[in-house]
Amino acid sequence: MRTLPAQALAPACPRAQGQPASSAALLLNGRGDSEVLARLLAFILAHHGGVSQVDHLLDQETGQSFSRIEWDLAHFDLADDELEPALEEVARCDRGAFRIISSRRPARVAIFVSKQDHCLCDLLLRHRTGELNADIRVVISNHLELKPLVEQFGIAYVYSPITPETQALQEQRQLAILRRHRIELVVLARYMRILGPALVDQFPARIINIHHAFLPAFPGGNPYQRALDRGVKLVGATAHYVTAGLDEGPIIDQGVGRVTHRDSVGDLIARGRDLERVVLAQAVRLHLENRVAVCGNKTVVFG
Repeated sequence: MRTLPAQALAPACPRAQGQPASSAALLLNGRGDSEVLARLLAFILAHHGGVSQVDHLLDQETGQSFSRIEWDLAHFDLADDELEPALEEVARCDRGAFRIISSRRPARVAIFVSKQDHCLCDLLLRHRTGELNADIRVVISNHLELKPLVEQFGIAYVYSPITPETQALQEQRQLAILRRHRIELVVLARYMRILGPALVDQFPARIINIHHAFLPAFPGGNPYQRALDRGVKLVGATAHYVTAGLDEGPIIDQGVGRVTHRDSVGDLIARGRDLERVVLAQAVRLHLENRVAVCGNKTVVFG
């Protein structure tokens, strides 16, 4: 693959301390047509959008291209509900080929969690401090332990106990909750259940999972014990989109930490939890900022 350098077509508007700038980002998948990118840029500039960043990647082997345009909305003269239909007409491509986000309307997010709170706490705190431009509508859990914690943040908590016999029914109820809240992104913050197709199929490339290993090594359960048994020198964490295959979805972000023969399973778990927090938060941020394009079972991530 050949990566074209990012270009600053206009200086970025200064941001107030602790306050995100009003901006939009367009992510486009295509067939290497540079004319489409040129038309989109001309359209944004014609409507007084201050283009701050353009990224483009062309896969020479397949001819597939991926583009990302970010622009300031301070003087942009189109409302959010006018933007997507207008861009579809300008791009002359199917709406599924592009995705548009605007900081004026944060994405609606649901978090699934079981008993472990480290990833959940990290996301909730980052959300509270404004680091994640998201609207966390609901936390769904198959246990009750974290209900008091979540309610401190003023977020709805739904208890959804699941057994192998009730999973299909409960996932239909969960899906109804997601639809009621018009959820756009689901985050599995150490949700220790394998999602069924009823959920996965409804959210393609919109469910992010954190796995406590450096995939593709040690998929599935109990990866730290298996890593210790193999005498690994690095442990890791992987954030990926959820697909039908267990821990096989496109990888968004990963992190590693060094370990030695002196470390126990408990040491590996403690180090892994720190990695899990950071990697999951980074993957969620990249998705919310429209920086991740899916290419088969891989991703193109514009940093």
